[in-house]
Amino acid sequence: MDRKSILVVVACLGLLMLWSTVIVPKLYPPTPLPPGDTNGVAPAALVAATNVIAPAPIPVPGTTSVTTPQLTPSADAPEETMTVANENVRYTFTSRGGGLKLIELVRYPETVTRKRKRDPLTNGVATLHTAASVPVLSVLGDASLQGDGIFRLMRTSGGVRAEQTLANGLRVVKEFQLSTNYLIQASVRLENSSSETIVLPAHEWVVGTATPMGPDDRGENVGVMWYNGGSKEEITGAWFENRTLGCFPGVPRPEYRNGSSNVFWASAHNQFFALVAMPNEPALQIVSRPMQLPRPSEEDIPANFKNAPPQKGFLTSLAYPGVMLPPGQSLERQFNFFTGPKEYRTLAMISSRFQNNVDLVMGFGWFGFFSKALLLSMNWFHQALGFSYGWAIIAITFIIKMLFWPLTAASTRSMKRMAALQPQMKALQEKYKDDPAKMNRKLMEFMRENKVSPLGGCLPMLLQMPVFIGFFYMIRTAIELRGASFLWVVDLSKPDTLFVFPGINFPFNLLPLLMGATMLWQARLTPPSPGMDPVQQKMMKYLPLMFMVFLYNFSAGLTLYWTVQNLLTIAQTKLTKTVAPATPASPATSPVLTPPRKKKK
Repeated sequence: MDRKSILVVVACLGLLMLWSTVIVPKLYPPTPLPPGDTNGVAPAALVAATNVIAPAPIPVPGTTSVTTPQLTPSADAPEETMTVANENVRYTFTSRGGGLKLIELVRYPETVTRKRKRDPLTNGVATLHTAASVPVLSVLGDASLQGDGIFRLMRTSGGVRAEQTLANGLRVVKEFQLSTNYLIQASVRLENSSSETIVLPAHEWVVGTATPMGPDDRGENVGVMWYNGGSKEEITGAWFENRTLGCFPGVPRPEYRNGSSNVFWASAHNQFFALVAMPNEPALQIVSRPMQLPRPSEEDIPANFKNAPPQKGFLTSLAYPGVMLPPGQSLERQFNFFTGPKEYRTLAMISSRFQNNVDLVMGFGWFGFFSKALLLSMNWFHQALGFSYGWAIIAITFIIKMLFWPLTAASTRSMKRMAALQPQMKALQEKYKDDPAKMNRKLMEFMRENKVSPLGGCLPMLLQMPVFIGFFYMIRTAIELRGASFLWVVDLSKPDTLFVFPGINFPFNLLPLLMGATMLWQARLTPPSPGMDPVQQKMMKYLPLMFMVFLYNFSAGLTLYWTVQNLLTIAQTKLTKTVAPATPASPATSPVLTPPRKKKK
């Protein structure tokens, strides 16, 4: 690859790095709001924003059809709020909708920056259901279920009660009781105090709104998750945006409804926190709609996020079919809400208690076993040995490298032997190029005689992939890394931004650059794959730069792991070369090749 080609590759990589943070905001700036607008979405405005239509005629009682609800709580009446708290959470209830307005996690700071690191809790605490227009456990549906949407709040022993009596004689009573492990127990009782049967149309109970963690949260991990009794399912903002190939704008989707008839739990979550509703009886459906959130004040928005579009949340609810309520009868639904951090040990205890696999909200993916083992190991290093989380990541990376040392060494030796045998293998390919079947047979015989295999260099790496992927998901979702510092890194769960280039608002992240340098070093030490074209070999040496671009804005914990992994692999490669140098095939095992005779014309 000549110098001109290298410059073209570097320019393309630079454009990729600047595309999402600099170029796109310049080409497609966010639409400014009218003067005086705060980006807040009132309940009535949310109907239009999500294309909610008027409900169909009341379904026959007992059917499973669910209509699209109206959002009609009144915002004009005076609002009454009531706050209750325990050692972990502070809950604020509102009379508008009779539900949970705000959840404040008093043990976790709102944001972690260099300025706020010394005393993080003085600048606010992390919240759930932030800036949502509809409270948790409010009802969405026909006016016969909502009335004016105003409840009367009463304080009880360890909780709050909200009551409302509608004009048709329907009395709605909600009771909330605080519990341990970030749990709050809730029940909804619908009582028919009239002398006539009341037909309750299909309706929804709000789970909560999934919102970003702060102004610097891009929202990639904000979404909705649920469990159908067999597996978990999830959607994120990408589904609602409906972009073609993930890049080109499409027609946004206004609503999501799952096709399952069993929803054992539903979660509105972001990267590190979750609001999970666990009904005693499975719900009919889960419904989610996007909503625009209020824009923070300019001083609270980091410099490299000034041009970012307004953030979005996802209002999520559980849908239930219509029923008939005879006079004097009542209908009660019970829920357990988890309102806290995605901490595996806590979620595992709750999952064991309710037998509902709610720990799947961690989002560990296919290789969850390895993610759990690595997370527990990292916590053990931190708690039992007093390691910081940065040193714990380095220690685990070192242990993993030691465990896979024989496999990696075998892979390196195999690739070196294959490289040493390339002249003989190319001669065989040239000799039998007119008979592919015979050429493959001869090549396999030759490799078997010399005790090499084309899979020798790849198979050991494939065996390590589940551990690597498990480490990736563990670092991405571990709440323990939020606010954990290491050397110059303030927060291992975020990029290690040292400063932002003025004018273009592009962050300078040091760890990804170090990771890219070690990957280039490692690529130059790795023997080329047998039979690879020389041009492809040069391209492969610069391929690590693509990983640096893709991971540039990933968490510092992940890039720290990858950098240490690369350094250990480099050390192992050099040591393998020193201890066991490659030896060419012996004459006894190498085939004697004679040039093919020319046919006489």
